[in-house]
Amino acid sequence: MSRDGSAWQVYKRLMGFARPYRGLLALAAVGMLIEAAAGGAFSKLMEPVVNETFIDRDKAKSLLLPLAIVGLFVIRGIAGYITDMGMGKAARSIARDVRVNVLGKYLRLPGLRFDTEPVPAMLVRLGSDADQMAQAAVDAMKVMLQQVLQIIAALVVMFITSWQVTLAILVMAPPLAWIMDKVAKRYRRISHRIQESGAEMMQAADQTLSNQQEVKVYGAQQSELTRYAGLANANLRLAMKVEATRSISSAMVQLMGSVGLALLLFFAGREAMAGRLTAGGFVTLMISMMAIIPALKQLTNVQNMLQRGVASAQRLFSVLDAEDERDGGSRALERSKGLLEFRDITTRYPGQSRPALEGISFTARPGTVTAIVGRSGSGKSTLIKLIPRFYEAESGQILLDGHPLQDYRLADLRRQIALVGQQVMLFDGTVAANVAYGELQGAEATAMEEAVRGANAMEFVQEMPERMQAPIGNKGGRLSGGQRQRLAIARAMLKDAPILILDEATAALDNESERLVQNALQKLMPDRTTLVIAHRLSTIEHADQVLVLDQGRLVEQGTHAELLARGGLYAHLHQMQFREGEAG
Repeated sequence: MSRDGSAWQVYKRLMGFARPYRGLLALAAVGMLIEAAAGGAFSKLMEPVVNETFIDRDKAKSLLLPLAIVGLFVIRGIAGYITDMGMGKAARSIARDVRVNVLGKYLRLPGLRFDTEPVPAMLVRLGSDADQMAQAAVDAMKVMLQQVLQIIAALVVMFITSWQVTLAILVMAPPLAWIMDKVAKRYRRISHRIQESGAEMMQAADQTLSNQQEVKVYGAQQSELTRYAGLANANLRLAMKVEATRSISSAMVQLMGSVGLALLLFFAGREAMAGRLTAGGFVTLMISMMAIIPALKQLTNVQNMLQRGVASAQRLFSVLDAEDERDGGSRALERSKGLLEFRDITTRYPGQSRPALEGISFTARPGTVTAIVGRSGSGKSTLIKLIPRFYEAESGQILLDGHPLQDYRLADLRRQIALVGQQVMLFDGTVAANVAYGELQGAEATAMEEAVRGANAMEFVQEMPERMQAPIGNKGGRLSGGQRQRLAIARAMLKDAPILILDEATAALDNESERLVQNALQKLMPDRTTLVIAHRLSTIEHADQVLVLDQGRLVEQGTHAELLARGGLYAHLHQMQFREGEAG
């Protein structure tokens, strides 16, 4: 398909988002027609104004005609208001619909998408891309329709006044259409690159500002600033190409407009000499022509808005068209027993030749703790992400209660799992809203308080003036790391899921916080299938089995004592950590 054909397909799809607002758009279209008709009527009214007032000097009509002009502009103003409100409401509603649809889609995409597309790029799509798409769908259409109707109204008036002069001027139409087509193609080429450039700038700024402490400590301010300035300069160059295109195209349209005016003067003069055109008729032709020139200039400028919107729409459609997480299971699952079996699991990341995990087999039984250890990059986090199906295995099977995970509906499967990670994600809201989160929202206050108490979080919650209703700030910014961890454990306790996944839950805590968190975890673990990625000895020593991963393979498996006696990789890792502990 050609680029133009592709853009037209995108625009047609874009207009599909306007379908729910057809009533508003129809009302706005009526307003536009009245506006254009009033504009044309004003131009035509100039003929009697000149002839009756200045040539025939009709006193009665010289009083009536100014009142008629005021009346026309009142009608035009009302029609313009109806157009602006109808189109504005439709455009903003479309932007809202797109944002909601795209965010909903992101939440249905596989976990791998979030490894390949940075969150700042997602925010650009939800922000400026959605606005520009709505501008293309409605605002650009509004400008185009308004100006096209104004041109048509002016041409109709000119034809009525003198069809001979109008036909002579229309020889300008083909070269004008050619210029506008060239401008459209150039805008389309640049618009896509501008959008990508904006996303790169936002991503670079997000990285720099999010890691400002490291940037300052390692003296990287200048290198980060240089990198950002390079991206900003590239964005500026693209923006200037757009400005140059707009300016040159406007100048060309105005030049052609002046040629059109010159032709008008020449042919109108000849018609007047032949007695076929009055002075009033000439003024009407002149005013109509003067109305057409700015309308044509507006049409060339709207190309920029339109092509930016089409480029944004393509980016948004690439999200909306992406494949959802696979969710084809139909087996009902109320509450699982928690028996997990990994059978010869192999998985790899897209574009990677070496598997992230290879040939992994083990069983995690209800009421037991399985500790997963290994060097950084050995595949520990990948392994636990397979259980809620954030990632999918390339080969092998993971069974829950004797059935493959794919047999269950995703929502049912994830209902069986509570997750406490190293990076706790809390949301801007109250303590209660963060503990009773998502499907837990209907939890009773007593159950919620019991969970908070069990997680050793009540001691700091009680100190807050609003207690359970205390706001905790964006991402839990008003709480310490240990307090955030304990709220996450309270959330897991309230969920009371049969499978508990702990991803280095105490790795970043001080000793006192770690003791409180460990104590809370001890209350949370019994009667569940617990899988824990652990660095701390205390967690590993009490595990029922320890899995030792190295470069994606399960190299050792057994209890803490058995693996120490074996003298392999686990014993080496244990010795290294023991030395670090002693040194500390």
